[in-house]
Amino acid sequence: MRFPPSLSEEAPPPSPVERLEPSGALTPVVFASPHSGAYYPRDFIETSSLELGTLRKSEDCYVDELFGDSPEFGAPLLRTLYPRAYVDVNREPYELDPDMFEHPLPAFVNTSSARVAAGLGTIARVVGARREIYRKKLSFAEAERRISGVHKPYHQNLRSLVARARERFGFAILIDCHSMPSSGLPMDLDGGVRPIDIVLGDRNGLSCHHSLIDTAAAELAAAGYQVVRNNPYAGGYTTQHYGDPANGIHALQIEINRNLYMDETTLQRRASFARLKQNVRHLIGRLIAYAGERSGELEYQRLSAE
Repeated sequence: MRFPPSLSEEAPPPSPVERLEPSGALTPVVFASPHSGAYYPRDFIETSSLELGTLRKSEDCYVDELFGDSPEFGAPLLRTLYPRAYVDVNREPYELDPDMFEHPLPAFVNTSSARVAAGLGTIARVVGARREIYRKKLSFAEAERRISGVHKPYHQNLRSLVARARERFGFAILIDCHSMPSSGLPMDLDGGVRPIDIVLGDRNGLSCHHSLIDTAAAELAAAGYQVVRNNPYAGGYTTQHYGDPANGIHALQIEINRNLYMDETTLQRRASFARLKQNVRHLIGRLIAYAGERSGELEYQRLSAE
């Protein structure tokens, strides 16, 4: 499977998202890559005080490619084609910083979340090492255009994929796929100095059955990776919004240290990329097998009427 290069282009993609469907039998597992988009609209770049290379520091570069084998196993992969610096689909639809806009925002906008305070709302204020993205204030109409054009189609597709799996199998497993910068991560909890390789987030046990995160952690640890849970990433909007294990929807976030597979300055793949991709392929296969083995405990447990 070929993936487009992470470059700005003149012509926009025909769709803001790409939904890669299995060619064979479907499974209950859905993979999503919300932050690997690499199409930077020209007008967005022109409104920024930053160069394209700096804007790309928040991109989950190549994550869609790392998980790109999932359709071969019967699991669809949904990916955004626009970057999170343009609009972040792993946020509430209207999670906006009022200081970024020309005029007061509508009352329904969430202006007080911790993500907004950090400059990382649906329309981010900063990128990388707290670099301010915009030269001037935005209009709410511009935010609405991005939310309607990218955020809403992404979640329409994601809801559709999750609902289809749950309807067909009685449950759905959503794997939300991300990368994380190597700087600032907790170190090896055994007292060493090696940074953590992978963080698994289940919102501290709220977004999926415990056996799902156990299975993912065991598979990755067996491949030699340093894995921790929920520190410092317990799961974002997607895992919180979709994860509902009591109703048969299990959401798990995976964060992969970028230094494992790419140069974080040049964004070029390392030679180790191929090994990691093969390990991710094994993880995909293990999660598919797990879904078949544990279906009874993952299904929606309908309560009988008293």
